[in-house]
Parts: sequence; C-alpha cells; structure tokens
Amino acid sequence: MVKKINMSRVVAFGEIMLRLSTERHLRFAQSTAFGATYGGGEFNVCVSLANYGVNAEFVTRLPENEIGVSALREIRKMNVESKNIVYGGERLGIYFLETGAGTRGSNVVYDRAHSSMATIQKGTIDWEKVFEGATWFHWSGITPAISESAAEACLEAIKVAHKKGIMISCDLNYRSKLWQYGKTPCDVMPEMLQYSNVILGDIDTAYFMLGIPKVNPNYQDEKSLPALYTKLFELIPNLKIAATTLRYSVSASHQRIGGILFDGKAIYGAAVKEVTPVVDRVGSGDAFMGGLIYGLSQYQNNNQRALDFAVAACCLKHTIAGDYNLVTLKEVENMLDGDSAGLVSR
Repeated sequence: MVKKINMSRVVAFGEIMLRLSTERHLRFAQSTAFGATYGGGEFNVCVSLANYGVNAEFVTRLPENEIGVSALREIRKMNVESKNIVYGGERLGIYFLETGAGTRGSNVVYDRAHSSMATIQKGTIDWEKVFEGATWFHWSGITPAISESAAEACLEAIKVAHKKGIMISCDLNYRSKLWQYGKTPCDVMPEMLQYSNVILGDIDTAYFMLGIPKVNPNYQDEKSLPALYTKLFELIPNLKIAATTLRYSVSASHQRIGGILFDGKAIYGAAVKEVTPVVDRVGSGDAFMGGLIYGLSQYQNNNQRALDFAVAACCLKHTIAGDYNLVTLKEVENMLDGDSAGLVSR
C-alpha cells in the first residue's frame, strides 16, 4: 500500500487507450498475437504520481461496454481516482506498437478516430465539481490533436482551472499523426497555452505550436538558451517553468537522457545519464512529466532537485515494459542520490 503524502490533489484530463504491442520485438507483419495493456499520456502521469503517494485523479470519457469497463478497472487498479469519469461514445481508442531494437526504431499506428474521447463535447464534464479541492491540473497537446470537440472540452477545463487559481501544466506532446481534422497546432494551442504555468517540451516544438518561425536550439550552449526560453515567457503570460527532456538516441536500445529547466531567471541542467538496454521507451516522457510535477511540488525553491528527480524517473521508465512508470518514490530517490547499479534489494 502506497502511503499518501501531504501534497496537492492533481487532476489530469485525456484519453486512456488500449495498447496492442507486438511481442519479442516482432514487426507487425510477423505478429500472430499482440500483448494487450492500457496507456495514454495524461493517465501515465497520474500513475506515476499515484506511485509516489500523490492523490491523483484522471478524468476521461469511456464507452459503456466491456472494454470501457476493463479500462475503468485498470484505472482503479493503478490507485488513480476515477469518480468524475463520464460515459458515452462508441469505442475506446487503440494504438498498435511495434517495438524497435538496435538501429530499427519503434512504430506507432493509431486507431482512435470516433472514440469516446474524440467525440466528447464541451459541457460534458462539470469542471467546477471536478476541481473542488484540486490544486494542480495537467493536460497535454495530445487531447486537442484528437478532434476539434476534444480541444474545446480541454480549453473549457483549462479556463475553469485558471479561474480557480489552480496550477496548470502542459506536456506539448506533438503527434503529427493525430492532427487530422483541419486545424494545425498553431491554430489551437496558443489560446490553450496562455493559461499554463508549467510546460514540458522542446523549444522548437513550443515555437512551432505558437506560430513562431522555427529555431534549432543548441542545448549544450546554456548561454544561448535563456533568450529562447524568455521568448516563450513573453508569449505565455502565466508561464513560471519551462522544461525540456534531452534525449540523445544512440539506438533504439541505447538512450542518453538529460534535462533543462528555466524559471524565468536561471537555467538548470541535469547531467546526461546512459540508459541501456532499453526495455520500452514509450511513456518515458510522461514519466519525466510526472516526476517534474512531483519535484516542483515537493522540492519547492529547489528547481535543480525537481529537474534531477524528473530525469531519474524518465531513465527508470526505459527499464519497464508498458506505458506506466511502475517505480516507487524510494527507487527514484535512490537513483537521484547516485544509486544506479541495479543491485538486488534483499
């Protein structure tokens, strides 16, 4: 039983999907069976937080069928609150994953058109009720990419959270395969981002979503980064923290992970860590986000510790199959404090 810590109640909004993965790194054409699990960016963040003892709630829309019931059981099994989930629509979204190895990268195919979340409408969820007692709201760029109505529902949630003075975080999560309904990120994201206090994403992705000409930041040159991040702070008036996961892919089986954080005044950098062999990198960005939310909340006035915690959480996720970062607070803190030898705990 995970002990609940004294921390704000975090609410996240997004889509949980059925994940169908090829086994033993097989290609789609070779597979005769798929491993069935669940996942989704915002839900993955909730799972991380719940594992750290945080009171996390996931808000979504599920179909009223056996697959929807199975998804709800999964949410509850992960100790994530589900009391404000709504029902309707025809189906649960699905994504197929072909896991890469060595020099061959992984591949994702989405099957989420007309899902319960894709057809959600503004006004479906009583956000005033949902946010009672909440002090943090998390969303990502995936939800507004699903459909125009999902974007409207997400913006509605953001505005209510802002009105209530709730801390708002966003993982930019650009997915080119999802923006298929006639709008581009720069048509939708600027209005949604203006209320956000914490954002996670590459600088070039943030610029792209805000409709600014593309840049090619050099994350090794810390002297050039403040000006690039400051531009984001000028365009996002409520922004307090901008963070970026640094990923250097040696191969699908070998990743190098670090991070950058800017608080409007100073740049913080986390040392790059070697991660090999990689078991599953899907969900590692969500693990970073969950770690960042926890770190910023628990290590107040210590942005370096918060960033280091997020990087450690991200690294550990690469060692775990599935979407979720199934690690404990102690395991992350042990790695954060230099214990990465992987010794047996007896």
